[in-house]
Amino acid sequence: MSRKALFFDIDGTLLSEVTRQVPESAKRALEKARACGHLVFINTGRTYGQIGIIKDLVEVDGWLCGCGTYIEAGGKVLYYRVMPTEQCLRIGRAIDAADMDGIMEGKDGCYVGSPESRFEQGRDMRKHLKGSINYVNWQRECGPVEKFCVISDEQSDRAGFFRSLDLDIDVIDRGDGFYECVPAGHSKASAINVILKTYDLSLQDAYVFGDSTNDISMFEHVPNAILMGKHSVELEPFASFQTKTVEQDGIWYAMEKLGLLE
Repeated sequence: MSRKALFFDIDGTLLSEVTRQVPESAKRALEKARACGHLVFINTGRTYGQIGIIKDLVEVDGWLCGCGTYIEAGGKVLYYRVMPTEQCLRIGRAIDAADMDGIMEGKDGCYVGSPESRFEQGRDMRKHLKGSINYVNWQRECGPVEKFCVISDEQSDRAGFFRSLDLDIDVIDRGDGFYECVPAGHSKASAINVILKTYDLSLQDAYVFGDSTNDISMFEHVPNAILMGKHSVELEPFASFQTKTVEQDGIWYAMEKLGLLE
């Protein structure tokens, strides 16, 4: 098989959301694919500063992070886009005004307005990001930010918040009141285009692996779209192959069936 570029989501695709580990079979599959001459990339909504554990678990050719806002391949940064600080501060204040919770995400750390959250998911995220989270005053301070997420419920003024957003922000509905917000024009698909151009490959040479709604852009864009056994139903119309779950060695199973390990 000629050289292919393989793009993997992290959570629910490579990393089990049950064990919080990458199965040994998936590690072997990625290693064997690279030995066969294929290129392997992580393509994630996480910013580069949030992927520490994955860097210790798998070896890859590059990192596509923050839904296309940071792209690194072959040890070189190919693209990096930071939101204007004043825009981030305005958004932070709007989150508070709408009775929502939000986390600003950057390569060097994450930023929130309070150490407390009335949302269970907000508390979980603070715990998970403990080593990289910074508490800031939205009136005056925020570090470099590439994207952000917001959490809401029935008490929140969701409509008012989204009306307040600038037109240069794309919103991804992740379900259950959770939204991922990215500078317009940036996505997992846009990151793939940068890699394919860099390595002179076509869309037909690309394979994407994912499970959730922030993978829709790459599933719509790439004809070889592998859907994990446990997944968001919104991805089903765009999948070319459905594999098993992470815990059932879904990555190895798909790559073997598709001839990517030969």
